[in-house]
Amino acid sequence: MERIAVIGLGAMGAPIARRLLANGRRITVWNRSPQRAAALRETGAAVGSSPADAARGAEAVIVMVADPQALLAVTEGEHGIAAGVGPEAVVVQMSTVSPSSVTRLAKALPAGTGLLDAPVLGSVAEAASGGLRILVGGPQALVERCSPLLEQLGSPLHVGELGAGTAAKLVANNALFGVLGVLGESLALGGALGLSWESLHEVLGVTPLAEQAARRRGAIEAGVHPARFALALARKDADLVADAVGDGRPGLGLTAAVRDWLSDAERAGRGGQDYSAVLTHILHTATKGPRR
Repeated sequence: MERIAVIGLGAMGAPIARRLLANGRRITVWNRSPQRAAALRETGAAVGSSPADAARGAEAVIVMVADPQALLAVTEGEHGIAAGVGPEAVVVQMSTVSPSSVTRLAKALPAGTGLLDAPVLGSVAEAASGGLRILVGGPQALVERCSPLLEQLGSPLHVGELGAGTAAKLVANNALFGVLGVLGESLALGGALGLSWESLHEVLGVTPLAEQAARRRGAIEAGVHPARFALALARKDADLVADAVGDGRPGLGLTAAVRDWLSDAERAGRGGQDYSAVLTHILHTATKGPRR
């Protein structure tokens, strides 16, 4: 696969396109904001006038957009990917969306067009370096066909048939959010019970939360959370989990609680910060700031 279209040039799509260009692929890009596409043109990419135009003639179409609504906007309609992609091509859907979005996309594509759902674990640095973990759903033969392309972006893990990649990404993100929720509340509990900030971290250092507590400590103390993964997007993903399983699903009380924390933090103005800012929000809410 040499002719690749990349649809969506946000924080992840742009470095993916640049990496493929650096590896000798012929890249055509499209983005809702033309300025980002223009920046890629300067590095050698062609720019499509629409998602359909970018997809026309491509052997693979990589889609990396923000949410299910954005996926619908770039795939359907007279200017959408489905209107331009050929039956011999493969669409590689890498956005974090809902399982139902993948099902709808499969129905929208022309007969014969391949489809993989392949969301990723990792952020901008990993996208630029080729260090993403790619959770791939789809037929084995199609995964093998696309493996050389995916391996330029990271390490593919085939987790099942179409839709399994999206399910796996929601599970992985749910685990990440849960860890932060437990960490935040543990920090708040320690403060409420009178432990010093230093002693609290010494205690957490001998628990399963040790690595995360050490990793997040500096950002909490500085009150600065540069966005690798924006909190607003994390809240969106938490909503996707809730929508996929239902808010009242027995046994997922922690999932619902962490979703509430993320929503509260976003309403408090932290949506543009890193999702780990939920820790500072929990502390400020529960203890009015960390004890030192």
